[in-house]
Amino acid sequence: MADFHPELVEAALHRLGATRAGMREANQRWQAMIRSPRFPHGAARYAAVLGPPEAVGPRRIGDLDCTVQQWALPLWPDLRFEILLGPGGGASPPWNEWLVRAPGSAPPRLHTLEDLLPWSCVVADVGAAFPPAVPREGSAPTRWQLDFTATDAAGRLHSCTADFTWGLLQEVRTTGTAPAVAPGAEPA
Repeated sequence: MADFHPELVEAALHRLGATRAGMREANQRWQAMIRSPRFPHGAARYAAVLGPPEAVGPRRIGDLDCTVQQWALPLWPDLRFEILLGPGGGASPPWNEWLVRAPGSAPPRLHTLEDLLPWSCVVADVGAAFPPAVPREGSAPTRWQLDFTATDAAGRLHSCTADFTWGLLQEVRTTGTAPAVAPGAEPA
């Protein structure tokens, strides 16, 4: 996330009582662990680092029965780190891993482009606030994008692309002014 907002990473380190050196050491240990042939695979790798999941439950996607595991994180109390496991459970690699809104946690009020602040919302928050958002793959496995239309504070409609890392909003780019839409009609 530091490549999008190094100042937010620096503030998070301070809030957590960590240092840049400590962050580098933790990343070095993580990289060594995940490359070790003895390190657990699938869901067990997350439990080895994060402890037992706070919540485990079923999720149906189309005609597939999947399992979701979630962990609370001290930096984002209103969010959960979630992994989605396919049929067969935790032995296989997760299909998805990202931050999601915690159950019972209200999403931020998102009405205009100015409301879309870095690290303030997750993919589902933006998708629900600006339908019909279209998901796209990001530039790396831990990144996603959403294309959508939204108005700015002056009421002008824009075509937008939001970038997310680990499911958390990093930035929103306007890609042009969207055609005007009649009130109550869906944008094209």
